[in-house]
Amino acid sequence: MAFGWIDEQAELRRNAGLVRTLRPRPADSPLLDLASNDYLGLARHPEVTEGAARAARRWGGGATGSRLVTGTTELHAELERELAGFCGFEAALVFSSGYAANLAAVTALAPHGSLIVSDAGNHASLIDGCRLARGTTQVVAHADPDAVRKALQTHDGTAVAVSDTVFSVDGDAAPLAALAQVCREQGAGLVVDDAHGLGVLGDGGRGAPYAAGLAGADDLVVTVTLSKSLGSQGGAVLGPARVIDHLVNAARTFIFDTGLAPAAAGAALAALRLLRGEPERAARARAVAGELHTRLTALGLQAVRPDAAVVSVRAPSPESAVRWAADCRAEGLAVGCFRPPSVPDGISRLRLTARADLSGDQIERAVRVIGDTRP
Repeated sequence: MAFGWIDEQAELRRNAGLVRTLRPRPADSPLLDLASNDYLGLARHPEVTEGAARAARRWGGGATGSRLVTGTTELHAELERELAGFCGFEAALVFSSGYAANLAAVTALAPHGSLIVSDAGNHASLIDGCRLARGTTQVVAHADPDAVRKALQTHDGTAVAVSDTVFSVDGDAAPLAALAQVCREQGAGLVVDDAHGLGVLGDGGRGAPYAAGLAGADDLVVTVTLSKSLGSQGGAVLGPARVIDHLVNAARTFIFDTGLAPAAAGAALAALRLLRGEPERAARARAVAGELHTRLTALGLQAVRPDAAVVSVRAPSPESAVRWAADCRAEGLAVGCFRPPSVPDGISRLRLTARADLSGDQIERAVRVIGDTRP
């Protein structure tokens, strides 16, 4: 029977406690949100939502085509200029998602015969980019510049190292300065995904590469998402103008994908301008993360010290993590729940988002619920 194997796979997932289900949320949820990636609390900000509405009224509900046909508006170009300038890069290129941006950067910059050195903790979008690229991929130990060096030394030719700047599971930061130094020594490029750094790290939220003194480097390419700190949707690649021109001509997720909807571009641009005018939001997000970590560990919970705005709390098993998250929800608190295969080390976790707009009372409430419902 066609697709009969799906039933077997479903049974295996049920037995392992790994079934995932969609849970549509209402427009006005009563839950305290520590599950989303709205780090700066901008997704519902009046200026951001008005930016989306204004763009939709002017440009329409959709981009109408791929970026190279009809899907590039003046708004897209404006967003690219301001995003590149804010983060300290020569040029930027907007995509329909951060996932698409990562696929584009990795596949277009790792041609046949090249070597890709990929961190073992990288996000699925970077992993998929490595799988689709024509180069050969070598996975190395997590956050280990020496391992990257050794891998690059095995290859004589075009090479690129690929890493998250802030890893989405535990919220730990990559050693960017050391990685950049290794790549320069070996003549390799460096591609980093700053999805969880933009808006949180660096001067006024300009991102992890800016904080590491790498912004604008001619051997560095950075991908970002517009769907986290900027509260919108979409992604972008930042880097030297010649790299961006290459992506326009070679990146399949740019050439063949419909352009980002104008409403999303308008929202992202409004959020970027808000962040520029209110740089304290970035520091506040980091402060909330630190406070959550301090309070949770004081309760005896095993939480990873956050380098940005992700706070990871370990659970005994996949089943207990699911139950813990469900019990938190029953008490009015939404938290993320990461289980295999989303976590390569096999350790299940609650994943908490430290948002800049959380009050002291909300932080206290969150900590109390997590502590009271622990397995």
